[in-house]
Amino acid sequence: MTDQQKLTHFDESGASRMVDVSEKAVTARSATAEGYVRMQPATRERIVARDFRKGDVLEVARLAGLMGCKRTADLIPLCHTLPLESAKVELNPAGDDQIHITATVKVTARTGVEMESLTAVSVAALTIYDMCKAIDRGMEIHSVRLVQKAGGQSGDYRRDSEQGVTGPANAE
Repeated sequence: MTDQQKLTHFDESGASRMVDVSEKAVTARSATAEGYVRMQPATRERIVARDFRKGDVLEVARLAGLMGCKRTADLIPLCHTLPLESAKVELNPAGDDQIHITATVKVTARTGVEMESLTAVSVAALTIYDMCKAIDRGMEIHSVRLVQKAGGQSGDYRRDSEQGVTGPANAE
């Protein structure tokens, strides 16, 4: 098994651990994740029309995603606390029954921000569900996934959207 294939959050005895990144170089890193919330078309129409007494669903979800990415280390036990330098959450209608969420997070650190971008998308999606559940309990959160990452020892990564196949962006 190569170093790339090892699960780094476990030591030789199988005990969980926070990865020691103290010897890694401090580099610029970024990650983008995406996900979707599928709902009834009427629910999506109301979200886009900003027709909710609770407030603007998309803006509340955007703020929740931003807050969520900053709290990733509090939610995911073995994540490092990172000094995030930038976070952007976008929410856009997709088709007639979905909201597409993307989150891009940047940091200059010893470890990456994949988990922060995934957390931002997840928290934004959960917020949409929470704000709209009174009219549409059948909503589905789906396809939350890493789209790309840049920087760090393992190099760049980009999801192959055509085939759904993943791998290093610099692979030939």
